[in-house]
Amino acid sequence: QVQLVESGGGLVQPGESLRLSCTASRSIFSSNTMGWFRQRPGMEREYVAGITNAGISNVEDSVKGRFNISRDNDKNTAYLQMNGLKVEDTAVYYCRAWAYRSDYWGKGTLVTVSS
Repeated sequence: QVQLVESGGGLVQPGESLRLSCTASRSIFSSNTMGWFRQRPGMEREYVAGITNAGISNVEDSVKGRFNISRDNDKNTAYLQMNGLKVEDTAVYYCRAWAYRSDYWGKGTLVTVSS
């Protein structure tokens, strides 16, 4: 049963932008913190950004100023706006929804930054 559906990945050139989307069921979206993680080639999965169901957001320092997370409660969708993409941002990006007793992951969407 698919709980989280990501979209928006693709191939872009350095300096360009992408917006990733993650749509969840209403029950999951309304009660969980939504976040994005990524796994770069040869590296461990790492936290990128998160936003609580109250709208409090946090972005990892290495992408702060370039990436922004938001959520649309009417659409049950969380977004990751990525600007000024760099080659080192190439990764599979995963959406996650979590709370005290829940933890859901999407299947991931590939972002490739290359000239």
